[in-house]
Amino acid sequence: MKEMVLELSKKFWDGMLYADEKAMRDVADPACYFVHIGMNADLDHEIKAFTRKIFQPTDITIHNQEVKEFGDVAICLTDVDYGLLLGGNPTTHDPKAKTLEVNWSHLSNYADWVFRP
Repeated sequence: MKEMVLELSKKFWDGMLYADEKAMRDVADPACYFVHIGMNADLDHEIKAFTRKIFQPTDITIHNQEVKEFGDVAICLTDVDYGLLLGGNPTTHDPKAKTLEVNWSHLSNYADWVFRP
């Protein structure tokens, strides 16, 4: 399961980097939810932020990913430098920022930054 989670994570990060709606939809759970500083978004709104160039990534450098498995649940911790233009203004994430990605092996889709009951 570890390799599957890492592969899906890479596909989603690449989808964000290139504002590739199909790539993001192919791997994201349709019910996923994104939590940001100052806003939250469902998948449709998140994708629109990239395809409409509200979010314009300038750098996504993944330094390390660690997958922890708990039965049919896997959690991927990602150490990433993530820079983007937000509404045309440069921003960066703290280089020590971590993202949390969750995958349920019994599902075919990937859920990024999402928790389900």
